[in-house]
Amino acid sequence: MSADQNNNLSAGQSGASDESLQQVHAELVAKKPEPKEGFKTMPLFLLGFVSTMIFVTSVYVVHYRAGFSPTVYDQRFDPKTAAGTGAKELTPEQVIAAGKKSYQQVCAACHQNTGLGVAGVYPPLAGSEQVLGKEEALIRILLHGLNGPIVVKGNTYNGAMPAFGKVPGGGYNWNEEKISQVLTYIRQEWGNSAPVVTKEKVKEILAAEKARSKPWTDAELKPFE
Repeated sequence: MSADQNNNLSAGQSGASDESLQQVHAELVAKKPEPKEGFKTMPLFLLGFVSTMIFVTSVYVVHYRAGFSPTVYDQRFDPKTAAGTGAKELTPEQVIAAGKKSYQQVCAACHQNTGLGVAGVYPPLAGSEQVLGKEEALIRILLHGLNGPIVVKGNTYNGAMPAFGKVPGGGYNWNEEKISQVLTYIRQEWGNSAPVVTKEKVKEILAAEKARSKPWTDAELKPFE
């Protein structure tokens, strides 16, 4: 066989091979399913795993965030000696403002914003002998409440005042600081002029009367006036 014949045979075989490959490729393409639009749905187990990890991470961050303070885990940092930390003592003006706010939220419903009370029903606090008198009696009234008749500025009132202290049967459960603020406010408002009431004094009387669970009467308060 000549060289030209060999070249023609090789070219024929190459053409046949290319044509066969194209035919096979066309058949494969025809059998391949059409691509669908959109994305595949995430498997449920994977979705559940991701959701669980997000929840666990959130709980961990909230529990151990430490207020996001960079010094909370620093052993060299002492919050007791750090500047600007710890509870700050309120100024006299801030004490009066805090007491006024609490009074207006609760006490003013009976004793009025003017401190004049309601004639024949709720006694006045402005110029009241009980308000301007010894703090020992006044603190006990706010801690445990008051029942029965009481004479204020020459008029008799016969009602019931609820307990405000953290005592058995206490109504509002105000802490010692809030009680001291309210009492200080009413002793220095509406023309009243009496010494402040400290939270330490409230704590002292609360400890002395820790067993008491009923309101006071005017007669019971006489020894403290």
